[in-house]
Amino acid sequence: MTAAHDARTLFTRLTGREPDGLWSAPGRVNLIGEHTDYNDGFVLPFAIPQRTVAAVGRRDDDRGRVLVGSTFADEPVEVGLDDLDRLFPTAPGSHPAVPEWAAYPLGVAWALRQAAVEAGPFGGLDIAIASDVPVGAGLSSSAAIEGATASALNELWGTGLDGTTLARIGRCAENEAVGAPTGIMDQMASMLGRPDTAIFLDCRSLETQLVPLAVAEAGLAILVIDTRVKHAHSTGGYRERRASCELGASILGVSALRDVSIDDLPRAQELMDDVTFRRVRHIVTENQRVLDTVRVLREQGVRAIGDLLLASHASMRDDFEISTPELDAAVDTALAAGALGARMTGGGFGGAAIALIEQDAVEAVSDAVNGAFAASRFAAPLLFTVTPSAGPRRDA
Repeated sequence: MTAAHDARTLFTRLTGREPDGLWSAPGRVNLIGEHTDYNDGFVLPFAIPQRTVAAVGRRDDDRGRVLVGSTFADEPVEVGLDDLDRLFPTAPGSHPAVPEWAAYPLGVAWALRQAAVEAGPFGGLDIAIASDVPVGAGLSSSAAIEGATASALNELWGTGLDGTTLARIGRCAENEAVGAPTGIMDQMASMLGRPDTAIFLDCRSLETQLVPLAVAEAGLAILVIDTRVKHAHSTGGYRERRASCELGASILGVSALRDVSIDDLPRAQELMDDVTFRRVRHIVTENQRVLDTVRVLREQGVRAIGDLLLASHASMRDDFEISTPELDAAVDTALAAGALGARMTGGGFGGAAIALIEQDAVEAVSDAVNGAFAASRFAAPLLFTVTPSAGPRRDA
C-alpha cells in the first residue's frame, strides 16, 4: 500500500466522503552541512523519493473547524480555526497544547493564516495524513508533513504563496507550534527539491543554487542506513547544542557563527571552555566543508566528495557529540565494505547515516552493515537507496 492510498482511505473513514485532493511533499537527505542552518550558515540537502501525503477536503459546515487525522495516531484531533491563536505559539521548552503529531499540520494552518491574513476568510478543512518517510530517522518526516499540508492549504485557501514562503511557514510551525528549535534547511529542501540535484542554501539570505549531483551517471548510489534509534528535535540534546552555538557567537561578538572563519578559531579557543569551543569548531569547519563540497562537485564530480563526508562525520562525532554507537558502526562498516564516503545525516542522537557507494555494491554494503549490527546486538537497521527527487505536488 502507498501513502496516497492510506491517506485517501483514512480521509474517507474519518469523514465518509472523498477528499478534494491529495498533496504530497518529500523528506530529505542532507548531503553535508549539519546544525549549520540555525547558525545562518550553509547546507547542501536534496529531496528524496519518500513522501508524506495529505488528503484534504473542504468541510460542508461553516463552523470554521479543522480536523486532522494520521495513520500514526489512533484518534483524530479537531479544533476551531480561531482557537489556533490560543493554542499557538507554544512556550519555549513546553509541550504543544495538542498531541505533537497534530501540532505539525495544525501549526501550518495557524502560521499560514498569520502570513496571509488578507486572503481570508479561511474555511474549515478535514486533513488525513500518511507517510512513506521513516519517522525519527533524520530524514525530515516533519518537514514533509509541513510541506504537504502547506501545499494543500495554499491551494484550497487560495493564498498564492511561493515555495520559499511556505518553507518559512513550515519552520514557524515547527519552532512555535511544536516547540522544536530547528532551522529552515528541512523545509527549504522539501519545498524546492529537484530531480538529480542538491540545493545549496544560504540559510541567512535564503538564496539557493541548484548543484547537479549526477550520482547514477557516475555509477554510484546513495545508501541510507536508518539505525532505528529514534530522535526528536524537540528534546534536550538538540536544544543544548543550539544554546552552545548562541553562547559561542555571543562570546565572539557576532550575530551568528556564520560570521566566524577558520582563522578565528585560535582566538575562540582562548576565550571559551572546551565544550563550547568544540561546538563552535564543528559549525565553523562544517560551513567550510559545505563550500568545499559545492566546489568539488562542480569541478570534479560526486566521486571526489568522500573525504569531506568523512570529515563531517568525525566532526559531529568528536566536536558536536551527536553521533551514537549505531551511527558510528554504520559509517565504519560502510567504509570497510568499500564506500567512497559516509556520514550521519540529520540532527543526530539517532536517525540515519548515508554512504556513497558503487551501484553494484549496494547488496554487499547492506549485507556488511546488517552483519555488523547483528554482531553488536543492535536493532536491525532499515536500508534503502535514495535519489534526488522533486518537491511538493498535487497528486490527485
